Amino acid sequence: MSQLFPPAVVEPVELADAAGMVCIRTAGASDVENLSVYFTGLSATSRNKRFSGARADPGVVAAECIARSGGLDNFTLLAELRAEGRGTIIGEALYAYDATVRHGEFAISVADAFQRKGLGLQMLTAMETRAIDLGHEMIAAETARANAEMRGLAKKAGFNDTGLGDWQSVHLAKRLSR
Repeated sequence: MSQLFPPAVVEPVELADAAGMVCIRTAGASDVENLSVYFTGLSATSRNKRFSGARADPGVVAAECIARSGGLDNFTLLAELRAEGRGTIIGEALYAYDATVRHGEFAISVADAFQRKGLGLQMLTAMETRAIDLGHEMIAAETARANAEMRGLAKKAGFNDTGLGDWQSVHLAKRLSR
């Protein structure tokens, strides 16, 4: 693998309709600017779904995602399209383990042009694999009841509605196993 890119979490894969290889890797401090560009490039709808509301500060959000990645139990994964010696972020997943409640929580987004191509599922699988390797037993997320795309992705990945949501949100959880 080229020194230009950090090592992959999973083997790089070809994605349908993508001109290049997609690599899912752990984010590092040098990714803040590119992650900010990625967040800025999301449609207003995708940004709203990812952050559960409007956020006008993609640079701050990117820095927060990377800062939260410190330590073993918190990490950010990036999906990066690699073509012609360059890498472009096309997806991200933030994972944080809460020892008090003994489960990890996550947030995920995929660039609009790459949605519905299997990338979200690949990213969730990579995130779950890493959480399992860390010895975590459960992973959860909350999404807007109106976010049919996330609910569909979660169902496809084996998450269940816990019934803990409210009239606006759905709480999803999945027990992890080796």
